[in-house]
Amino acid sequence: MIQRLLVANRGEIAVRIIRTCKKLGIESVAVYSEADADALHVHLADQAVCIGKAPASKSYLNQENIISAAIGTNCEAIHPGFGFLSEDASFAALVESCGLTFIGPRSSVIESMGDKSRAKQLMKEANVPLVPGSSGEVSLEEGKQLAEDIGYPILIKASAGGGGRGMRIVKRRDQFEQQFDAAKQEAQAAFSSDGVYIEKFVENPRHIEVQVLGDKYGNAVHVGTRDCSIQRRNQKVLEEAPANIDASLEAQMYEASLNAVKAVGYENAGTIEYIVSDDAFYFIEMNTRIQVEHPISEMISGIDLIEEQLCIASGEAIRHTQEDITFNGHAIELRINAEDPKQDFRPSPGTIGLLHIPQGLGIRFDSPVYPGYQVPPHYDSMIGKLIAHGYSRDDAIAKLRAALEELIVSGVTTNQFFHMMILMNPSFIKGNVSTAYIENQLEALLDYET
Repeated sequence: MIQRLLVANRGEIAVRIIRTCKKLGIESVAVYSEADADALHVHLADQAVCIGKAPASKSYLNQENIISAAIGTNCEAIHPGFGFLSEDASFAALVESCGLTFIGPRSSVIESMGDKSRAKQLMKEANVPLVPGSSGEVSLEEGKQLAEDIGYPILIKASAGGGGRGMRIVKRRDQFEQQFDAAKQEAQAAFSSDGVYIEKFVENPRHIEVQVLGDKYGNAVHVGTRDCSIQRRNQKVLEEAPANIDASLEAQMYEASLNAVKAVGYENAGTIEYIVSDDAFYFIEMNTRIQVEHPISEMISGIDLIEEQLCIASGEAIRHTQEDITFNGHAIELRINAEDPKQDFRPSPGTIGLLHIPQGLGIRFDSPVYPGYQVPPHYDSMIGKLIAHGYSRDDAIAKLRAALEELIVSGVTTNQFFHMMILMNPSFIKGNVSTAYIENQLEALLDYET
């Protein structure tokens, strides 16, 4: 087993990783920016190293400083968490070249799955269903012709990235050229590559993903499905597990996901993401890292996914057969953000005053905040994840409502009341959700008093 691990991240995921390290007897080393000197992950780790100024480009994205911190503290491995460098193939390759273990797949796999065009080709070869579209990057004229062939609406997507950046929906022929140029410009700015590809736009689908684990011995298992349909501007807001889908469709998705893992020789934890429309599902992308929403898979399976990551990276085989993995009840996660939904979700940095975290059977709150903690303006606005596990979906919703009512975070504006409106909304209660849910329900969801 790894003896000393550097956590190349911040916030709740850094805290989450450090806690599992403590359970396993692994020494942890935190890195932090000048803005995060008093962050919880800094206090919890066995050692901590400042790696730069507040902007992420000078700290959490500074590969040289992170590697120096790992070598200087005699770490054997680096866990990238999610975001920042977690899906940067060049960083994984640098870690490998320095004789350190990267907690995740090989750099070559990250590179293959990070290139959306290459990923689609690999999935096609593995018999994973794909949305109709281009087989690779397209020029303006190629894109125009393909859009005519597959029919509008279509989606223009950046080849080198995700998270909704470099993505444009085109509903009519006369919009194509303008949106194509806009997607390329945004892709260049976000990913230093302006390559884009074309897909058929599937209207109002659900976003369903499968949690997978793979090891170096060729073993692969899934840890169930998650429904991540409730999104705003392609960013997930609420997630639940398992996804409520037909058993036959679910079985097909499991088979396709395990085929994908084996086809690319995937090691460690990962997620295969799909869009689902009626009785069909289509591959979107593979996330080669732990996901923000991993706790709900843990809650229904009883498996510590961070522990599994560390064991696999230490050279162990997956410790579970597919038959061993069973699912119990239903879990829902809310992303609690320091933001003001009524001001177009404007970030709300500030100092945490009174903080009361709800407790109870099946309630979990993953967070780095504490009274007096200053939420910095430099990073993502998420300050915690409120999770409820119940014996059924209705039970999980009821527990989550009660927990939301009890949660107190003063000093900053949060999206707490916005979440309550989702949980009270009749469409959500019935499970009638899609990726357009928030867009379609936004007026009703903002109709609350604080």
